[in-house]
Amino acid sequence: MEIIEYVKDFDPLYLAILGGIFLASMNVLGATSVFVVKNISSRIINASLGLAAGVMLAASFTSLIIPATEMSGFLPVSVGLGLGGLFIFLGDRWVGKAGVHSYSPTHKFSPRQMHGIMLFVFAITLHNLPEGLAVGVGFGAENIANALVLMFAIGIQNIPEGLAVSFSLLSTEKYSRRKSFFYGFLSGGVEIPLAIIGAIWVSVFSTLLPYAMGFAAGAMVFVIAHEIIPETRKEKTSSLPTVMLMIGLIVMLILDVSLG
Repeated sequence: MEIIEYVKDFDPLYLAILGGIFLASMNVLGATSVFVVKNISSRIINASLGLAAGVMLAASFTSLIIPATEMSGFLPVSVGLGLGGLFIFLGDRWVGKAGVHSYSPTHKFSPRQMHGIMLFVFAITLHNLPEGLAVGVGFGAENIANALVLMFAIGIQNIPEGLAVSFSLLSTEKYSRRKSFFYGFLSGGVEIPLAIIGAIWVSVFSTLLPYAMGFAAGAMVFVIAHEIIPETRKEKTSSLPTVMLMIGLIVMLILDVSLG
């Protein structure tokens, strides 16, 4: 592919920085919608999240689990998968306590609903950490094809995530449009420093790379199963999120074949 030939001689750190900026900019693109649209229907948000879930699910296997398994076998990847899922699970428990205390009687949401919203925002931010790390390590290890596929896949799903985070916070009436936009950006902005760290410390991560890739995949799959899919199925009469999930899978497979 021409794009791989064009960037293969670039400095890995430079590519990691560009990759992190690209990921964050996709979050910004989604979060900007709070200034453009007064309100957005839950149907559109759920469809967007369905697309993101499909892309993330495919990326977990094609760009993380399968390459890591081919690299070192199933054991390191399985350990990483378990740790990634555990990381998000513990984050769930932590936000479960913090989220209830953040509720105020002046808001229209119950403590349980506020907890759900805060957990969703936290989970999105949390899983962006290993994603940024995976992209940085990919570029740092000069695995350009996989790094590009992962970067574009995560970038695609960052758009609806930025949108969902911003509008979820805005819907609580606790955050202004500016603050909702800021936190929407911040949920993806954490990927920039992690991408840089991944590229700089690639020599350290080289032996731990299968674990790191498994960790990223485990975190992503846990978020998909525990947060995103249940969120999209609140309107049980609509099949649109499921259709969009399938489209997301297809889009990611096309990216993988085109750039892989």
